Amino acid sequence: MKHRTFLWFMLPSATAMVLFIALPIVSVLIQSVYAPHEQVIREVENCTLFGCTTSTVIDQEATRALREAEPLGRFVGTAIYTDRNHLALSQIGALWSASSGIGDFTGKLLNLPFYGALAFTLTYTALVTPLSIILGFVIALSVNAVPRLMRGPMIFVSLLPMIVTPLVGALILFWMVDARGILGAAMQALAGDPDLSVKASTPLMWAMLIVYGIWSSAPFAFVVYYAGLQTVPQDSLESAMIDGASRWERIRYVVIPHLVPLTTFMALIKIMDNFRVFEPIVSFNAAAHAQSLSFFIYSDLGGETRLLSSAAATSVLTILGVVILLSPVLVRTWRSFGKGAA
Repeated sequence: MKHRTFLWFMLPSATAMVLFIALPIVSVLIQSVYAPHEQVIREVENCTLFGCTTSTVIDQEATRALREAEPLGRFVGTAIYTDRNHLALSQIGALWSASSGIGDFTGKLLNLPFYGALAFTLTYTALVTPLSIILGFVIALSVNAVPRLMRGPMIFVSLLPMIVTPLVGALILFWMVDARGILGAAMQALAGDPDLSVKASTPLMWAMLIVYGIWSSAPFAFVVYYAGLQTVPQDSLESAMIDGASRWERIRYVVIPHLVPLTTFMALIKIMDNFRVFEPIVSFNAAAHAQSLSFFIYSDLGGETRLLSSAAATSVLTILGVVILLSPVLVRTWRSFGKGAA
């Protein structure tokens, strides 16, 4: 393909990426270093027959003029990134000095809003990403091994979590783990505690959110792996069978190496997807027990006071977190293609 033809072919996609990805990121980055103007306060003297009193009022005209002169707000640099609601650098030093050990310091650190949200986000991503990929791979192997007559119904059942609207699926599971639901009652019976409640326990709520994440993410891995299994070289499988390789050995030495590129692709997609977990927290009404970085942004943007600068700073930190998590996978992919080219 000629360079000119390639450039015209890529122009629509490149334009869309600049307009809908690059420019919004730049806008968020700029907003994160500006804070809203404080309201201009002036003193007003009120005199009556009984004397004069002084009161303070908001000077609406001066405040409006200031906002019109500097619409972005006042430049604060990295102050928003380092305040208590984000990286809290000054608070971390004070917590370390007042802590009796690593455990005590960690507990106090997680009480800070940003680090509490970061802890849940990282835990959710670290567990849901590999477990959903493994579960999808197992389902794909199982469906691929059954007779063709049964594959249709099994594929349909396996794709149900993807077909069901995420909000509806989360609400169904939320009702099931209620004390009056089937799962909630079963957990109470197994634990021998009639007062056990998933909704009132932070560890159980975290576990339920992770279980839901695995359940809802596995179908994507299943679809990708099932398609990949159709491309596995049959000659290699037959040669392994002739050499006496067991089913597990064929999977380990033939199937898995063939599907490594797909696994890398899914890892990239699922890390980005899981790091911005938001819907399960809203569906499970779990904000009191678990908050992600995305929910932290949502909280800043909601309510009567919209903290746009705070939400922008959290968004930038979230993007940096995704880049850091993706770096090992991207580096490995780059090296693999480099070796292939060599």
